[in-house]
Amino acid sequence: MTTSVISRKAGKAVTKPNSVWTIGYAGRSLTDFIEVLRDAGIRRVVDVRELPLSRRKGFSKTSLSEALAAADIEYVHLRVAGNPFREQKADIETCLRLYAGHVDHHPEVLREVEKAIAGTKAALLCFEERPSECHRSVLIDRLLRGHPERKVRHL
Repeated sequence: MTTSVISRKAGKAVTKPNSVWTIGYAGRSLTDFIEVLRDAGIRRVVDVRELPLSRRKGFSKTSLSEALAAADIEYVHLRVAGNPFREQKADIETCLRLYAGHVDHHPEVLREVEKAIAGTKAALLCFEERPSECHRSVLIDRLLRGHPERKVRHL
């Protein structure tokens, strides 16, 4: 089971996943990317890029959402979770520190991520292969706080 009920709000069950999935598409073809998602049973991709554009064929918002729909995988673009400090990428530690401060001062970011991953097996998407070099690591860190039952799975 991938979700558990954590509270009730306005008569509706609010769920949080027991596992949080992430995926980067660097070094992957679109076909391989979709195969990895299918093999993991992912039902929704939550794109956490501020600007969902890519030089890699098939990974810009429109083409990616169409390819995922054809594979029966939902696509959600969550611009609010994007990293406004990505231009600092040459210094990854500074980039991630600035993003962590941004997330801490904008609680709506995590609220929107929680809503986007609730109720289904969802994966947070960005470019970088290694989450430690991506703002996904900050999101994961914040999603795990106070939730020791949650597990992280990087695809």
